Amino acid sequence: MHWHIQSLEEIFSHTQSQKEGLKHEDAQKKLAIQGKNELISKPPRPIWLMFLGQFKDVMIIILLLAAIISGLIGDLKDTLLITLIVFLNAIIGFFQEYRAEKAMEALKKMATTTAKVLRNGKIEHLNSTDIVQGDIVHLEAGDMVPADLRLIETHNLRIEEASLTGESEAVEKHTEPLTETNIPLGDRLNMAYKSTLVTYGRGVGVVVATGMKTEIGNIAQMLQESETQTPLQKRLAEFGKRLSFVIFAICAIIYVAGLIRGEEPTQLLLTAISVAVAAIPETLPAVITVSLALGASKLVKQNALIRKLPAIETLGSVTYIGSDKTGTLTQNKMTVQEHWLNPHLSSKEVNLLWEAMLCNQDTQVQENGEIKGDATEIAARLYAEQQMPQCEPLQRIDEIPFSSERKMMTTIHQKDNQILVYSKGALESIAEKCSNLPQEVWQVAETMTRKGQRVLAYAYKTLEKNYPTQNMLIEQDLKLLGLVAMIDPPRPEVKQAVAECITAGIIPVMITGDHPLTAKAIAQELGILQSEKHEVITGKEMAMLSEEELEYKIDKIRVFARVSPEQKLQIVKILQRKGHFVAMTGDGVNDAPALKRADIGVAMGISGTDVSKEAADMILLDDNFATIVKAVREGRRIFDNIRKFIKYTMTGNAGKIWVIFLAPIIGLPVPLLPAQILWLNLVTDGLPGLALAGEPAEKSVMQRPPRHPQESIFAHGLGWHILWVGLLIGALVLGLQAWSYASGSSHWQTIVFTSLCFAQIGQILAVRSERHLLFSLGFFTNLPLLGTAVLNFALQMLLIYHPFFQEIFVTKPLTLEELLWCMGIAVVVFHVIEFEKIIKKHFWKN
Repeated sequence: MHWHIQSLEEIFSHTQSQKEGLKHEDAQKKLAIQGKNELISKPPRPIWLMFLGQFKDVMIIILLLAAIISGLIGDLKDTLLITLIVFLNAIIGFFQEYRAEKAMEALKKMATTTAKVLRNGKIEHLNSTDIVQGDIVHLEAGDMVPADLRLIETHNLRIEEASLTGESEAVEKHTEPLTETNIPLGDRLNMAYKSTLVTYGRGVGVVVATGMKTEIGNIAQMLQESETQTPLQKRLAEFGKRLSFVIFAICAIIYVAGLIRGEEPTQLLLTAISVAVAAIPETLPAVITVSLALGASKLVKQNALIRKLPAIETLGSVTYIGSDKTGTLTQNKMTVQEHWLNPHLSSKEVNLLWEAMLCNQDTQVQENGEIKGDATEIAARLYAEQQMPQCEPLQRIDEIPFSSERKMMTTIHQKDNQILVYSKGALESIAEKCSNLPQEVWQVAETMTRKGQRVLAYAYKTLEKNYPTQNMLIEQDLKLLGLVAMIDPPRPEVKQAVAECITAGIIPVMITGDHPLTAKAIAQELGILQSEKHEVITGKEMAMLSEEELEYKIDKIRVFARVSPEQKLQIVKILQRKGHFVAMTGDGVNDAPALKRADIGVAMGISGTDVSKEAADMILLDDNFATIVKAVREGRRIFDNIRKFIKYTMTGNAGKIWVIFLAPIIGLPVPLLPAQILWLNLVTDGLPGLALAGEPAEKSVMQRPPRHPQESIFAHGLGWHILWVGLLIGALVLGLQAWSYASGSSHWQTIVFTSLCFAQIGQILAVRSERHLLFSLGFFTNLPLLGTAVLNFALQMLLIYHPFFQEIFVTKPLTLEELLWCMGIAVVVFHVIEFEKIIKKHFWKN
C-alpha cells in the first residue's frame, strides 16, 4: 500500500479505524490476526536439532565409532563408558547453547518500548508489541516511533530517521497527501517509521503497518543470510581433522605390526581402540564450551551480551576496531563547554543570554525528573539553570519554528508591558539579522569551532506590547547577546581503553556522521589521533578516491567523518582484504550490512535498533567503547586458557600413546585397559581442564599484538611441547613399567595407570602460564584448579585401594615404595616444564 499518497479518509477506511481510536475488543481481534508488533529473526533451531548438533564434531564421531567396535567384539563395559562420556559432553554443550539463546530473548524483552495509544477514547501507555493496524498513536519529543504511521496531526514535528535512511538531520513532517508514488522513504514527509526517533514537537498518527510488514521489517528480512565460521571454529575443525588422520595411522600401524608378529586379531583391535580413545581429548569440546560460557557470563555483568559464544574468542583476534563516536566514544549528552558575551551589552542586558537559553527551547521535564527533547536544547537549558538558578522561562505567546533554510528559531514572549523576541541559530544566520555586530565575534566563533565545538548564537529585541507578532520583520534588527559552544564530551573511561588498544596492537578508529572538526577534536583528546601521520577523511573525500587509492591510504586514516552506511561497508571490505580482523560498531538499520560483514559486529543495546542487534555478534548494553576493550581482553584470556588446556590434555594423551605404542615394540605387554584410559581422559584431563578455564588473564595479555586469524592453534612452540614432553612422560612411565615387570611385580599395570595420573597432576600445575613460573603466579591464585589436583590424587587413591573400584578398573594396591616412584614422575614432569619456561625466557623472545 502507498499510504503516503492516500487521503486521511482513505487511510481510516483501509485500516478500519477512526480519529477516536480503536476499542479494546477490536484491537485484541486484530492482534490475534496480525500478530505481535515485533521483528522476527530467523526461526530458532528446534531443541532436538540443537542437541544433535553437539555430535557433529570429528573427535566425537571417532569416539562413537570406537564405542560401536567395542560393542561388536563383546566389550560392553567400554562401550557404555565411551557412550556415557559422549552424552555428558553433548548435554553440557547443549545447555550452554540453550542458555545463550535465552539470554538474547531476555535482551529483546528488555529493549521493548512503550507507546501512548488512543484506546476507548482515552490515551493509554501500552507495550509497543501490542499495537495493531488502525491504532492512533501520540508522539512527542524523545519518543521512539513504535510502528509505521501515517501522520494525521503535526505540531512542529521533526523526526530523526538516521536509523532507517542514514540521514542525520531530523526531518520536518506534515499531514498532507503526497502525489508521487515511488519516492524515497526520506521524502515521505507525511509518514513516521518504526524505530525512528522524535526529536522535536509532537504529532498523532494512525498505524498502517506493524512488525515485519513495516519498512524496518522489510530490511530485517534481507539480512537472513549464512554466516562464516569464527577463528576458533576453524582452528578446532582443522585440529580435529589432523588428529583423526594421525589416530587412524597409529591404529593401523599397531594392528598391522601385531598381525605380522602373529598376535590375536581381537586383542589387537582392542589395543587399537585403546590408542584411539587415548589420543582423543574427549573433554575438549566441553572445556571450550564452558570457557566461552564463563566468559559470556562474566561479560554480561560488564555490560556486553555475547550473542554467539565463539564470538568471545573472535575478539581476541581483532586488529582493528571501527567505532561510532556518539554515545560510544562520547557520553551522547551535549554539554556546554564555554560561552562568550557581547562586550557591548549593558548591565541590564547581561543576564538576558541565560533567559534566552531558557525561553528559546522546547524541552520537557518528565515525572521522574528526566529532561526530554533535542540534545542541544537540553544542554542549553541545563547550562542556563546553572548560571542563573533563579531565572524562570517566560510565557511564550508565539514562535517561528526552526527551518533548514533559515537555520534559526525565534520565540516571542510577554514580559511586563513589553514583548521580548529571542532568536537562536547558526552565527551566519543570526549575524544577517543583527545590527551593530561586534567584529571579534567571528574570531571567537572560529576558535570555538577549531576545538570541535558546535557554536550557537543568541540574539534578542524588544517590541511594544501591541506589536503584531506575525510580522515578517520580527527577526530583523536584532542585538547579539552572545555565543554558546557545546560538545558531546568523551566518556572518561574511553581514553584509557584507547591506550590499552594501542598497547595491544589494535588500531582504534572513529567512524562518524559528525562534522570533521568535531570528530578530530574528540579523536585527539582520546588519543585516537596520535601523530601528524594519522589522517582525518570525510565521506566526500572518500568518494573522490579510487578503491586502490583508499586501500593504500586506509592504514593511516584514524577518523572517518560524514561517511555513509555504504562507505562504512566499503571500509570493512578493504580492511579485510588487507588482512585485518575487523570489529565494527553500529546502531542503525543502515549499519546492519557492515555489522554482518565485519568479523565481529558490535551493536548498541541502548540506542541500537532491533535489526542491528540481530546482525551483530555482540551487544553493548551500555553503548560504551571501553566495554569492547574488556571483551577483547576476555577473548584473549579465553583463547590463552584453551591453548593451555590443549597443551595439557594433548601432552598427557601423547604420553599415553607413546606408552601404548612403544610397549609391545620393546617386548612389554599392553600397559593400559580401555576403562583405565577413559578414566585418565575424562577425570584426570577433564576436571583440571574445566578449572583451567577459569585461570585469570596473564599480566601481559594486553601488551602483545593480536593473533593472526590464520595462525595455527599449535603455533609458538605448542606442537613441539606436546611432542617432547609427551615423549618424556612416555619414557619415564615405560621405564617404570619395565622395572616393575622385570622385578616380577603383579602391580605393574596399576603402576603405569597411577604414574600417568600423577604425571598429569604435576603437568597441570606447571601449564597455568606459558611465561611465568608457578611460584611467581601464586600457588593459591586458582583455587578450583588446586582443588581438582587434590581431588584427582584422592580419587586415584580410591581406585587403587577400594575393593569395588579395584574390580571395575582392574587395579591392585601399591606398596609405599611403588607409590613414591609414581609421585617422583609427577615431580620430574613439573620441574622440566618450569625449566622450559626459564630457557624460553632467556634464549627466545615471543
